[in-house]
Formats: sequence, C-alpha cells, structure tokens
Amino acid sequence: MPDMPDDLPLTERHAVRVVVRDCEGRILLFNTRDVTEPEQGEWWELPGGGIDPGETYLNAALRELREETGIVVRADQVGRPSWRRTATFRYRQARRLQHEVVVEVRLDGPGAAIDETGRLDYELEDYTGFRWWTPAEIERHGGRFYPGRLPALLAGFLAGEDIDEPFELWS
Repeated sequence: MPDMPDDLPLTERHAVRVVVRDCEGRILLFNTRDVTEPEQGEWWELPGGGIDPGETYLNAALRELREETGIVVRADQVGRPSWRRTATFRYRQARRLQHEVVVEVRLDGPGAAIDETGRLDYELEDYTGFRWWTPAEIERHGGRFYPGRLPALLAGFLAGEDIDEPFELWS
C-alpha cells in the first residue's frame, strides 16, 4: 500500500458496499456530500458502511441496506464479495482507511423510492438524493463516484469477475 497522508486522525475499519440492482438492471446510487468539508463537492456512491465487530459482510450488507434505503432483502439475494478494495478518504474531519468488499443485491422488482427513516443523523445530512442508473449511464457520466473506479469496473463486476482493486487515495 502506498504512503498515506498524515493530514488528519486515522480511523481504520472494514466495510461493505452494495450494488443494488433492480429487475430492470438499474443500479442505486446516492448523491452525497460531506457537510464538514464542502470543498469536496458532491459525488455519487454505492450504499454501504462499516462492518460492526462480530458481524459478517452478509449481515452488514443486509443491515446497511435496510438502514440507508428501507430495502429489506433475503440473504440469498446478496451475492458473494467478489470485489475487494482498500481506500482512504477524508470524512468529517478524520481520515478513513477502509478495507471494503462489494456485493451485488438483486431485487425482485423495479427500483422504487427510498425510505430514509432508518438513517443515522449524519446520513440524513450527507445524502442529498438518490437515482436508479443504468450501467451505461454510470460509464458515460463523467462525474465523481465512490468507489472512484466504479464506472470502469462495474461491467466486469456485474459479469461475475473477481476484482482485487489497487489501493485508492480517494480524497
């Protein structure tokens, strides 16, 4: 792993990100910002978050999806963690070093509105919207995403490829 910036206090954790795919093949992304660092602007990101002590990636994916979106799925709808990555980024006056797995969740129906009632206070502040995207729209968008290489790696991930992504210095 390359040298990391030592600009802020460091928090290291394991996390899961979820590629939520509806029956029409569209992918759910959140429009996000860090209210403590407005200079970072806004970006689109996959749902997900930290894996709690004693929790599996599967249980974390189910919990995070329910909390952030209101979407409740069965364990058999969660794919294997075939995309592995480590990234660092600034968030709320700290630096995160995050070891992530990315899983796919396939919904039985079309993507719908998001239920925000399970979100934590900081998520309510940071998430400014959501959108269901086709993979082609993500590839063509040209905007900022988290993971940063989502547009380039999404097609391979959806095709079932194993991805061991190099370290990402996101911010």
